[in-house]
Parts: sequence; C-alpha cells; structure tokens
Amino acid sequence: MAYNKVSNKTQDKDVKYLSKDFNSFKDRLMEFAEVYFPDNFNDFSEGNPGMMFLEMAAHVGDTLSFYTDTQLRESFLLLAQEKENLYNLSYALGYKPKVTSAATVDLELFQLVPSINLGGEYLPDYSYTLNIQANSTFLSTEGSSFYTTEDTRFGFSSSFDPTITSVYQYDSSNNPEYYLLKKTTKSISGESITQTFNIGQAEKFKTLQIFNKNIISIESIVDSDGNNWTEVPYLAQDTIFEQIQNNASNDPELHGYNQQTPYLLKIKKVPKRYVTRFKTDNTLEIQFGPGSTNNSDSCIVPDPNNIGLGINDGRNKLDVAYDPSNFLFTKAYGEAPSNTLLTITYIVGGGLNSNVNSNTITEINTLLTSNRIGLNNGMLTFVNNSVAVNNIEPARGGGAGETTEEIRQNAMANFSAQQRTVTKDDYLIRTLSMPSQLGRIAKAYITQDDQISPLTTEPNRIPNPLALNLYTLGYDANKKLVNLNTATKTNLSTYLEQYRMLTDAINIKNAFIINFSLDFEITVFKNYNNNEVILNCISEIQDYFNIDNWQVNQPIIISEIENLIAGVIGVQTVEKVKLTNKNGTTSGYSKYKYDFIGATKRGIIYPSLDPSIFELKYPNSDINGRVITY
Repeated sequence: MAYNKVSNKTQDKDVKYLSKDFNSFKDRLMEFAEVYFPDNFNDFSEGNPGMMFLEMAAHVGDTLSFYTDTQLRESFLLLAQEKENLYNLSYALGYKPKVTSAATVDLELFQLVPSINLGGEYLPDYSYTLNIQANSTFLSTEGSSFYTTEDTRFGFSSSFDPTITSVYQYDSSNNPEYYLLKKTTKSISGESITQTFNIGQAEKFKTLQIFNKNIISIESIVDSDGNNWTEVPYLAQDTIFEQIQNNASNDPELHGYNQQTPYLLKIKKVPKRYVTRFKTDNTLEIQFGPGSTNNSDSCIVPDPNNIGLGINDGRNKLDVAYDPSNFLFTKAYGEAPSNTLLTITYIVGGGLNSNVNSNTITEINTLLTSNRIGLNNGMLTFVNNSVAVNNIEPARGGGAGETTEEIRQNAMANFSAQQRTVTKDDYLIRTLSMPSQLGRIAKAYITQDDQISPLTTEPNRIPNPLALNLYTLGYDANKKLVNLNTATKTNLSTYLEQYRMLTDAINIKNAFIINFSLDFEITVFKNYNNNEVILNCISEIQDYFNIDNWQVNQPIIISEIENLIAGVIGVQTVEKVKLTNKNGTTSGYSKYKYDFIGATKRGIIYPSLDPSIFELKYPNSDINGRVITY
C-alpha cells in the first residue's frame, strides 16, 4: 500500500534569533523564504501582495521584541524608567520614596519666669519653667507652618541642650524680678490635618487612601475606642521601640537619671499596626493587617504539629521543603480594624514655599504644654503668655518630591545599609545617632572582645568572635567627659538590639579618661608684648584640645603642638612643650594615673592599651606658658 512519508525537513530549518528590529526581521523573513520556499515565493518586489504579509509579520516581531525588552528593563531598579515600577521596586527593597521635602530650622523659644530669693541670692524660679511638647506649631510671616519634633524642657540644661538664662527685668530695688530663659529646638515645616474613616466589617489587608498630595508623615491613627494604631515598616513586624518618660511610675530604678536621660526606650508589642505606601500620583495608601480582633496576637513561632510531627502518613519527610506561610497560623500580620471610626492625623507641607527667611517665624499657632500643679494660677498664665519664638537662621531644605533618579539612587543606598550593624563603623554610627532624649553619647569606640584560650596551659587571651566591647563616654552640664549613667546605657543596649547581628553580644563599658596639664616655654621677638603673645598661644592650644576634636585612642603628637605655637604671631622659638598627668577626684580630675613619660615614643604620646581618651579638662587653668630670655 502506498503512503506519503511525512517529511521532517522542518526540523532541519535554520532559524536565527538575532533579529531585534523591523528591518532585521524583514530581511530574515526574506532570506528564509528564499531558502525554504524558492518555488512558492520568489517575487520580493514592493508591489507583490505577499510582501505585505511579510512586513506585517516583521511588524509583529518588532513590537513583541520592543515590549519584551522594555518589560525586562523595567524589572531592574538600575534600568527602570517608569515611575510606578520604580516605586514598586523601591518598596520591595524597603525604601519609601518622598513625595515632598520639608524645610528644617532651629527655633529659639523664650519664656519668662519670676525670681526667687534663696538665702539672700536671687535666682530663677524653675518651678515655673514650661515643658513645650513636640508637635507644637508656629507660623512664619510668609504663611508657612512649622512644628517641633521634640519636647522643649526649659527646666533642663546640659551641654547638648543648654538653657540660656539672663535677667529680663529689675524691680524698684534693683533686684531681679523676672528672668528670660532661652532654648533651641528643631522644627520641620508642615501643618496637621485630621481625617476620619468609617470602618464596617473586618476586611483582610484593608486599604485606605488619602488624596492629599503633599503628605510628609502620618502623625497618629486612633480608633473610636481610643486604641492607637502604629506604623511599621512591614506588617510582619509585631514589635516596636517606644519612648516613654523616665519617671518613677515607668521605672522606679532609672528615674533618678531623668535629668540626663529624660526618656526610656522600651520594646512594645503592637498587634494594631499598619504600613503606608505612596502612589505614583503622590497620594498615600494605608494598609492594615488581615487578623481578627477576637484572637490575641501571637508571636511568629512555627507550630511543630504543622511541620513534621503532625504528618499523618507516618513517613519520614525530612527532604520536604516547607513554605513558612503554610504553618504560621497566627495573626502574624496584625489586626484588621472593624466596626470603628478611624481618626487619622497627618502632616502636610514641604515644597519650595517652606524655605523662609530668618526672623520670620515669630507667631505661635498651637502651644502644647504640660499642666503644672500647686503654683500660682495668675503667674502660670503670665508665664504661658510670655512664650515667644524666632528663627535666627533661614529655613532650608524644602523642595519637591524625589526625581526618578533620586528614587533609584536612594533605594539602592537604603538597601545597601540593610538597617543592621555589621562592621565597627556601623556600630559607631548607630551609637552616636541614638536620639538625644534617650541620652547623649559623646564618644564611642568599639573593639573585639577577647577570652582565655582553651588550647594553652598558660593564660593566653585570644579574640572572641561572638562579642564586642563598646566603650562610651558622655558630657556633663559643663561639657566635661563623664561616664554614661545607667539609664542611658540601658537605652543604648535596647537601641542597638534592633540592629545587631544575632550572634553579636555587645558589652557596653566606660572608656578611660586621662586628664593632663600643658606647660610651654617660648622666646618672643622684640617689640612684641610678651603677655599678649602668651595669651594668643594659650588660645590656640585651647582650640586644639577642644574635646569635640578628640576621640578615644587618639594620640597626642607633640610636634603638632609645637608647630601650632610657633605659628602664633610674635613667637620666635618654641623651647619646651611638656604634658603632665592630672588626677584625683577630690581635685575634680579623673581618678586614673598615667605615665606620660613612659607613653611617649618619638615625640608621640600614646594612649593606654585599654581604650582611653586625653582630655584637657580645665583649659583656663591647666595651660601655662612662659617667655624666656637669653
């Protein structure tokens, strides 16, 4: 029986995949037709109707190639051009684009307090000092609104946050009647807006949208039952770090340090939480979790009954890959609001209009102050009405939202940071950037911990890869180095906990303070006043040893001091520079003794092996100069 054999000639046809544009596709189709269909299609003139179909096929290929290339390019943060894709990729990397930039400025706040006679000495009555709370708002003469970012406590003064006091008014007997107090606080341009949303039945991952296009941040979300909802970076994060006032009710042990450490950092579980995302039209989307409020929130802990122990067929399935989402049967992503009224307060503003000139922020809009009990009501009214504000510097930094290129670069930089501490520099930066209301860190230094080697009979210390030693110091009210108080150390430990690697243990210790005096001898050119030259030399040395310029384990280079003195006008030669240790707590110095002579090598005074810092504690009395003559 005769039959037709099916040819497998098509399997041998040469198909090339290098064509990317219309002309390349057309040329390849023509070559293909010439090779494989020479008898059926051999007229490639423009007038041939077959060319229409060939060009249509090339057009389809060119279009598909374009969209394939475009979609591939838009899937990479480095190459994406569409704003929506940049937003989505940025959020996937944990970065939130900014739709507006707010101007910032330091505000000077003033208040009056009455005087009080204590033992024949007139002093400010600090019982009338105000605590102006964060989010107090002020207006500029140019129409922009500014709000404070932190509490302003007139009754608290430190080297980081001083209260400047001066006599404002004298009475008829020429005694101080009122004192003027001045504080400096940070503020951001913006104004508060409140919007309400009526929520019905619980809805998984419910979203709300705010259509204002100049939103800086969400200030608060409160439901009709008085519950606060908390913003988190992602819904799976069920704990946050909360700042609470350092008082006896919140912490009976640490409240004694509330002057230096006004707030304590605590870990708080937040089942009521939400995330925010800006849309490409600059509106804001708020998303809540899927959980029900009828069940208590649970920690994200795998249930063994849902993994291996609960397998019904009894087989060993150690080689099975499991999706964590399949056995996390908890409210791991937070609660969903239901049958309530949500009141959302958010800050809007920013833009170029928020950049205002100096001495223009002079009007008080909303002043949030703490209630004072047991004081004269009339004087309290007077004190509250005496509050004034001004900006001696212009407000700068306001502008439009980020450009596409800024979003791209900032997202990559944010992803590289990873919000974690790995290197020594990471720990130092995180330590020094802890919010000031939790206690200020003046100096920090980090080293690898060590331990006794178990491999030797003699005590021999080797690095401990699982622990770090963080040496810290703070300032007192006179900007002298002191050890951190217990409250600040506790806050620092809690603060670093959210960034540290799981295997890192952090030991917070005190760095050693080495105090010293400096004596120098010089010769002076003729026709120069010796006393004036000496004073100029002392001034240069004081600037050189300004504690802001010195870090832990920084050596003293004597030649630098000699060159500094030699550069003072009138100095002919520098004959001697000598540093001497000053110690003894009764004299106001550090208790630690240090051998400056033994620590000097080739004109360099090295610090001790234990992390330490040199401090010229009393520059007005511990620098002594002498002019010698021959």
